[in-house]
Amino acid sequence: MNNLNDPPGWNIQPNQRGDGDGNKWNYALLVPMLGLAAFRWIWTRESQKEIREVKAKYNQDMESIAQNLEMKYKEAVLESRRAAAHLELQLEKERQRVQGYRQALMSQSQQLLAERKQLQQDREKLEMEKNQLLQSGAAGALLRSALQRETFWQRKATLVLKEFEEALVERQSAYCSVLLPREKRFEMEKNVLIKAAKDPLAAELNMEADIKYIFKHDKHCADLMNTDKRKNGRLMWLYLRYWELQVELQKFKRVERSVAGTPPNSQ
Repeated sequence: MNNLNDPPGWNIQPNQRGDGDGNKWNYALLVPMLGLAAFRWIWTRESQKEIREVKAKYNQDMESIAQNLEMKYKEAVLESRRAAAHLELQLEKERQRVQGYRQALMSQSQQLLAERKQLQQDREKLEMEKNQLLQSGAAGALLRSALQRETFWQRKATLVLKEFEEALVERQSAYCSVLLPREKRFEMEKNVLIKAAKDPLAAELNMEADIKYIFKHDKHCADLMNTDKRKNGRLMWLYLRYWELQVELQKFKRVERSVAGTPPNSQ
C-alpha cells in the first residue's frame, strides 16, 4: 500500500539511493530563511536609523530647551538686578526725605520750645507787674476789673482751642487709620482750615499757617493696637500748648492795654 503520509517523492529524508533528489527541500527551505534574514536585517537597519533620528531630534530639542531656559534665566537675573537697583534708589530717596523731615521737625520743635520759654518768662514778668498794680488803690481796682474781663475772654479762647484740639485729634486719628479713606481725611483738614480762617482768635494767633504745617509734617502714629486717639501726633501737641501760652500772654497784654487806656483789640 501507498503511505499517504509519505507519498513517493515528497519525503524530506536523505536519499537512500544516493542520486541527490532529496536535497531539493533543503534548498526550498533555505530561500525563505534567507528572505527572513534579509527582512530582519533591513528591519533592524531601519529601526536603528529611526532610533538615531529620534535621538538626534531629542538632543536637538533638549539643546533648544536648555538655551531657552538659559536665556530666560539671564533675563530674570537682569530684571531682578534692575528692580533691586530701583528699590535701592527709592529707599535712599526715602531715607533722605525722612532725614529732612526729622531735621525740620527738630528745628521746629526747638523753635517752639524757645518761644514757649520766652512766653513763660513774659508771663512771670506780667504776673509781677499785676501783683504790683493790685497793691495800689485805684489802679488795683482798675486792674481787677480788667483782669475779670480778660479772664472771661481767656475762657472763651480756651473753649475755642479745645474745639481745635478735638478737630486735630480726629484728623490725626484719620491720618493713622488704615481703613478710613484719604478723601475723608482731606475733607476734615479742609473744615479745620476753614474754621481757622474764619475764627477771630485763630486769626489773632496765626493758627491757619501753623495748622497747615501740622498737616504737612506731623506723621506720628501710635502702634496698630492703640485705641487712644490722643496718643497719635506729636507736633500738634506742641502747637496746642504753644497756643495756650499765647492765649495766656494775650490775656495779660489785653489787661495791660486796658489799664493803659488802649482798646484791648488794638495793637
